[in-house]
Amino acid sequence: MSTNRRRRRRTRLPEELAEAEITSMSNEGRGIAHIENRTVFIDQALPGEKVLFRYTRLNKNIAEGRAVEILLASDLRIEPKCSVFEICGGCSLQHMSTSAQLALKQSMLLDQLMHHGVTPGDMLAPLIGPEYGYRHKARLGVRYVNKKQKILVGFRERNSSFITDTARCEVLHPSVGEIISELAECINQLEVKRFIPQIEVAVGDNQSVLVFRHLRELPASDRRLLADFCELHSLVCYLQAGKPDNLELLYPANVEPLYYLLPAFDESAAKLKIEFQPSDFTQVNPDINKRMVANAVNYLDLNKTDRVLDLFSGLGNFSLAMARQCQQVTAVEGSLAMVKKARDNASLNNIANVEYIYADLYSDEILRAPWLKQQYHKILLDPPRSGAAEILPALKKMQAKVVVYVSCHPATLARDADVLVSELGYSLTKAGIMNMFPHTAHVESIAVFAK
Repeated sequence: MSTNRRRRRRTRLPEELAEAEITSMSNEGRGIAHIENRTVFIDQALPGEKVLFRYTRLNKNIAEGRAVEILLASDLRIEPKCSVFEICGGCSLQHMSTSAQLALKQSMLLDQLMHHGVTPGDMLAPLIGPEYGYRHKARLGVRYVNKKQKILVGFRERNSSFITDTARCEVLHPSVGEIISELAECINQLEVKRFIPQIEVAVGDNQSVLVFRHLRELPASDRRLLADFCELHSLVCYLQAGKPDNLELLYPANVEPLYYLLPAFDESAAKLKIEFQPSDFTQVNPDINKRMVANAVNYLDLNKTDRVLDLFSGLGNFSLAMARQCQQVTAVEGSLAMVKKARDNASLNNIANVEYIYADLYSDEILRAPWLKQQYHKILLDPPRSGAAEILPALKKMQAKVVVYVSCHPATLARDADVLVSELGYSLTKAGIMNMFPHTAHVESIAVFAK
């Protein structure tokens, strides 16, 4: 028998529904059951529940499934606000109460820290904000479906490449989330509708932007349709045929840059204004971001003689705020385009005590960088999911009093926390979650390390 045939036989799934009792929950927000010596991860099932589920994957020791009927419901269960929650992959936890979601995320952070033998002195109260309409950044899929004879716009279905058929999105900013069906109908009228694969959504404090990615040149009639749609809904419209930053403004004829505001951090100054392009990385939840930056500055306990190192500095989200509280900030970022934009934001806010440096913080050569030979009193780390392991050895000689670590992935935070505590001589004084992505299993967290 061929290998392919054996593989097909192994993965054949039962057609009938199975019953399970959910004993716990995974870090991805799936219910866990144990059936016939297998661990089964079941979507949309909660601890303490009895469910009927359909297998979606079946291996020797591990299986996956999706709850079809709840026979005995948990007290944690609530009615999802979204009508397509059971299908859409944009959210995974709308069936859980807010308190249960926060408890899950907090346990995910603590479990990872304890796995590495690190325990925080204090657990911070969860940082919470709006639960719906919070997403100011998103990438929506677009696809023409022959069977339905129409365009679908939205997030992809759970564990699938298909686009969810929905009229609205509850977690997107209302300027876009409430008009998904109208947006799909507009694209459905285009001559090149089969060649629009995605729409980038970016919402600032001043405007909402749609960026239409197109794989073929748009005729004048299509351009007019998109411009009219965006005018009707008070949206800014860009076209993108090449790289993400290669944008063509379609409507209106002139527009100011996207921006968001942060607290002033100085009684004599105006609020900080951070300009960005739709394709730039910014935090999706501005309410949480404002308070996250404020808390990070507070935890650093800055004074006017402090020299601060900001690693993975991006557009200046933290560095510009810190610069108003200290003597000097050295901000390092691995994207040259972002460094240039951060410098522009410093000039925009009349801030001169920040030096922005372009450097690959994952390079083997990074530990020989000249700026690492300077002394810094405080350090802020805001790395991507991969963490900051490569740069941590360089922090040992600095002997900074405080390190604030902002993380989007508890596993790499815990790994790096182990190094900071075991090898660099810090103690983890406090840590906590920030609910940047309500109704998802994504965990944003902050940790404070002190000598």
